[in-house]
Amino acid sequence: MYELEDRAHYPISVDSVIFGYNEGELKVALIERKKKPFIGMWAIPGGFMEGNETVVETALRELKEETGIADVYLEQFHVFNKPGRDPRGPTVTIALFALINSDRCHLIASEDAAKARWWPAYKLPPLAFDHNEIYAKALEALRVALRTRPLAFELLPKQFSLTELQNLYEQVFGISLDKRNFRKKVAKMDFIQTSGNKTEGGRHRPALLYHYDSKSYGIFFKENLF
Repeated sequence: MYELEDRAHYPISVDSVIFGYNEGELKVALIERKKKPFIGMWAIPGGFMEGNETVVETALRELKEETGIADVYLEQFHVFNKPGRDPRGPTVTIALFALINSDRCHLIASEDAAKARWWPAYKLPPLAFDHNEIYAKALEALRVALRTRPLAFELLPKQFSLTELQNLYEQVFGISLDKRNFRKKVAKMDFIQTSGNKTEGGRHRPALLYHYDSKSYGIFFKENLF
């Protein structure tokens, strides 16, 4: 039997960086703080663990309470524990991120937040605490995930144009891609297949539509793993 040792108590908080995508733009869900410290400043949704909650349970509860977001798949990406990061005292924060289709999610502020809204990912206001650092790390984690898994296709229509696909990658990585080189790379990806349909209407010439084939992706991933 181990004896309990006296030790300093470090509160544990959980913050969730929620990336959204709609109308060709990457966005981030933020809340305006209603309480001290940093009252009136924008922040990443989150809060302290309670009772016997797991990290994910805390994240989902805080998201629901502060933004109305529910039933979202979250991934842990980093732990933040730098001294002085919270003026209330030493705090360990476990950070998670998610990527969702934001046009299906209307943010609703609750008692814990004055406001909740989607912000353009590259035009964020100054954030409370060390949330600018947390956000930067979350964006890195999102980019790694998009390179290694087919997350992009969860944000696109079932049938999409290569222009739409390219725009999504440009938004996430914050760069401009050469159209010809991008399409050459896509042509080598057997899991992106033509649907046989084209876009309709608009001022531009109809474009071919594609779809993502999960079975082909599994084969492609195994063949290109090493």
